[in-house]
Amino acid sequence: SAKISNLSDSVLTGQASIELVDAVTNEPVDGSFQNVFPQQYFTAEAGSSAAVKFPVTIPFGYNKPLVVRIKAQAGNFSDGEENTIPVLTNRLLVTESLPLYLRGETTKTYRFKKLLESDTAAGNLQTQSLTVEYTTNPAWYVVQALPYINDATNNECAEQVFNRFYINALGSYVVNTNPKIKAVFELWKKSPDGNSLLSALAKNEELKQLLLEETPWVLDAENETEQKKNIAELFGGANLESSLTSALDKLIKLQSDGGSFAWFKGGPDDRYITQIILTGIGKLKNLHALPKSSEDKINNLVKKAMPYLDAAIAKDYENLIKYKVDLAKNNISSTQILYLFMRSYYNMTDDKSEAYNYYFGQAKKYWAQQNIYLTTMIAAIMYRNNESDFALNSILPSIIENAVEDKEKGMYWKDAESGYYWYQNPLEQQALIIEIVNEIAEQENNSALMQKAGDMQTWLIRQKQTNNWKTTKATADACYALLVNGNHALQTDKKVTINLGTSKSINSDNTNAEAGTGYIKERIEKNEVKSEMGAITLSTSSAGTVNKQPSWGAVYWQYFQDMDQITAAASPLSITKKLFIEKNTKEGKIIEPVTDTNELSIGDKVIIRIELRSDRNMEYIHLKDMRAAAMEPVNVLSSYKWQDGLGYYESTKDVATDFFISYLQKGTYVFEYPVRITHTGSYSAGIATVKCMYAPEFTSHSEGIKISVQ
Repeated sequence: SAKISNLSDSVLTGQASIELVDAVTNEPVDGSFQNVFPQQYFTAEAGSSAAVKFPVTIPFGYNKPLVVRIKAQAGNFSDGEENTIPVLTNRLLVTESLPLYLRGETTKTYRFKKLLESDTAAGNLQTQSLTVEYTTNPAWYVVQALPYINDATNNECAEQVFNRFYINALGSYVVNTNPKIKAVFELWKKSPDGNSLLSALAKNEELKQLLLEETPWVLDAENETEQKKNIAELFGGANLESSLTSALDKLIKLQSDGGSFAWFKGGPDDRYITQIILTGIGKLKNLHALPKSSEDKINNLVKKAMPYLDAAIAKDYENLIKYKVDLAKNNISSTQILYLFMRSYYNMTDDKSEAYNYYFGQAKKYWAQQNIYLTTMIAAIMYRNNESDFALNSILPSIIENAVEDKEKGMYWKDAESGYYWYQNPLEQQALIIEIVNEIAEQENNSALMQKAGDMQTWLIRQKQTNNWKTTKATADACYALLVNGNHALQTDKKVTINLGTSKSINSDNTNAEAGTGYIKERIEKNEVKSEMGAITLSTSSAGTVNKQPSWGAVYWQYFQDMDQITAAASPLSITKKLFIEKNTKEGKIIEPVTDTNELSIGDKVIIRIELRSDRNMEYIHLKDMRAAAMEPVNVLSSYKWQDGLGYYESTKDVATDFFISYLQKGTYVFEYPVRITHTGSYSAGIATVKCMYAPEFTSHSEGIKISVQ
């Protein structure tokens, strides 16, 4: 729909027309959208406006951005407007992955069971693509994961703003310390273009961000040469410097006058978030990856935050004395251990406080009562504070003895806790153990420990999915752990052959393995994917000396499932979503549930109600509610809110409303927000999803809802 305003002093009669263009290819798509009335007549009185409507039907499976051009002409007067809008599918993209792995030179067969059985699956399953990637160089996975955090950290919480800075600093370190990767980037920059970078999609940053959030597969389908060029540009010197400066400036603005950080601006002081930010800065210092141009800003940030954390630990100790707690018993928690670990990255030449010395003693005495994640932190604390013998002879052997060693999977901890608290993430635990074991192995020149660290890296890389390790924090930690001792592992002399059934063969000779990396990737489009491709044979070989380095990759099968067919799923979290129409009556305002029988109309005020239930206490919850395209939110400003004893940050975006809850107590909570109906037609109202941001396996979603507007 469009409004044509007549600014003249006489009646105007003319024609309005519409054009629909694919924003990626610049090809007209009027036929696909059944735009059968591209021209309409209008009459507008002097100083008034007239409305025109162009009925369209969204093509099945269309999920690309659309350029809409509307023009109006009456006599000598004309005007027009062009907008690029995202077209979001009413289907969800499902990704199934099959890891591929070989140690040394051999041949192995794999069965991708779900792909093999896809012909007999439910009729609404539609294949999107099959992607094969493989590399003889483990470090390359790290390089691929770095841009993910830049794109994924679009929430302005302190932790993700810091991760943006953290990952750009790591990227700068990789480029400057690894000539081979830098040389590959330079090759990519000079390569000839596939599709033009100057499309409407690339120019419109806001749209690009929206599409990455809601339809990331759109960009995956872009020309591969272009993708590599974009990654190279992202890690170009000027871009890195700009991203670093931007993220750091945002982070500084989020710091309170007292030195602390809240999870979201306006929220309460968050001791954990403040500690992990200072821990991350300490890690960058340890790796010599802090940008010199930002040293003063970073030092000021640390000097401001450290007294806040020192005061917090002192308060913990004072409370023990105040309430006459037995100081000889186990009084140390994950919060104090993280503080000691954070402090171990910084030179403590000043006198250590009474509180610090007490909790240091507690860590040494009660280390065996902690989980492996916290025990590893204590090992680092001891090793860095003149207790190296205790760390080497007591704590480290205990950690390693509990590990599982597998020829293919590498070295990992089978009993690693997977929970909803920050210290219960197996990926972050593995990354931390790699970091600390590497540090001690290098300091002690212990080759056996170095070998074990390499086996641990094998397991960690095998956990990577498509382009990340589940969360931004886990991805950042994994990148750090793999970069600490991963740069020397670049091997390019190995040949790889991957046979997908009998119809497709991929090898490093015909797929142009990347110079300096050995990385190959091939995307097979939906019309070429066959179910028999799930029978996979993998083999590697090399000329001359036998190459014992492990190599790995994965096959990713992506397909769509109708959103309307999704049924509610529950975990320790459960969520329901309902729609209500708000009406004014003689008795006042009433609400009626939206059903299949009561159609909505333009202008209706609809209340979206979300009920969230949790059977236990949880930290750092993200609730995302998708809206129908015909719904315009009344509340457009993002802000921190309090309701029924629950504090949360509400963020309104173009296609969804996000709620970020730093601490959720066991119970039932109701969220409501109003929207206005703006367009006629049939729409998917989407689903509401909730997950623990740092333990994504704790997740739930509501059932799909369909609405009809008269």
